Amino acid sequence: MGFAETFKALSEPIRREILILLRQGSLSAGEIGSHFDLTGATISYHLSQLKKADLVLESRQKNYIYYELNTSVLEELMLWLSQFKEEER
Repeated sequence: MGFAETFKALSEPIRREILILLRQGSLSAGEIGSHFDLTGATISYHLSQLKKADLVLESRQKNYIYYELNTSVLEELMLWLSQFKEEER
């Protein structure tokens, strides 16, 4: 997935908050939704956008889907962004 999809997903504050929640470990959609005053459908939409950008991975365990950070995409993004950091002299 290209950076355009990644930046588009990161442009929404709710999605950035979801990523911050997932720093602690994997969570179900219901657990994620409990942190927001949004409908389940809205949370699902935001999660689908994060999945589309490869920022989160999902795994199924029994009747639940758990979401976790895809750190490889985040690391790639950080590496790319680091080239814009001013060099120390």
